[in-house]
Amino acid sequence: MNRIVEKEYFSESVVKLVLEAPEIAKSRKAGHFVITRLGKKGERIPLTIAEADIEKWTITIIIQKVGVSSIKLANLEVGDNITDVVGPLGNPTHIEKVGTVLASGGGVGVAPLLPIVEAFKNAGNKIITVLAARKKELIILEEQMRNHSDEVIVMTDDGSYGKKGLVTHGMEEVIKREKVDLAITVGPAIMMKYVALLTKEYNIPTLASLNTIMVDGTGMCGACRITVGGKTKFVCVDGPEFDAHQVDFDEMLNRLNAYKHYEDKAYRTFLNKYRKA
Repeated sequence: MNRIVEKEYFSESVVKLVLEAPEIAKSRKAGHFVITRLGKKGERIPLTIAEADIEKWTITIIIQKVGVSSIKLANLEVGDNITDVVGPLGNPTHIEKVGTVLASGGGVGVAPLLPIVEAFKNAGNKIITVLAARKKELIILEEQMRNHSDEVIVMTDDGSYGKKGLVTHGMEEVIKREKVDLAITVGPAIMMKYVALLTKEYNIPTLASLNTIMVDGTGMCGACRITVGGKTKFVCVDGPEFDAHQVDFDEMLNRLNAYKHYEDKAYRTFLNKYRKA
């Protein structure tokens, strides 16, 4: 079991948990994720390692309350234990000095983006980061991103913080003023789709992290099948990062909605039990 040593609410629905995981903290690299599970019959939840502290032997995960399992996990308190935390899993990000890296993160996608930005900065790159969310309260890890970026641009749909507009508006502002050698995007699938369309227009190599579609995390369930360059790939074992210009995002969006009915049904059942308790 892995004990929770710190908890912080970023918003009503987004929670940071710091937990003891010595072996994972020691071997984790940017891009890696873990599988968490509550109880022997609990659902497996893939979560990216946002930060790792090898002195305290801890890792940080960010959870957004979107369904039954994520709500149960986010409701844990300091001192509670998570039954299983397995990792690090997935392929680490290929880090090298390329020049100027334009990173874009949407919502909780900023969590997996953070270690990638940090690693590219440590490799000697110039980092420009665009953070985006629907409103100010949903912008997370801004301070940490500023610590590892040469510039941070914040975009909100409603204009309540930073600049009003979409993540692509902030990115194009940068692209038009200076040469960008590599783009990285992590966030909702629809966001990454339009980021890929933008950077393809400007011929900028782009990586997309597709964590959001994973379920099992070890290649057994097949739920994270995607098409990349006309070939079938599994996000959990072949990724989670891929050439964004080769990803069939329309197929991915369809797959993300495949279990929506069952997820909604489970959520309603959970709420009814919670209200009766």
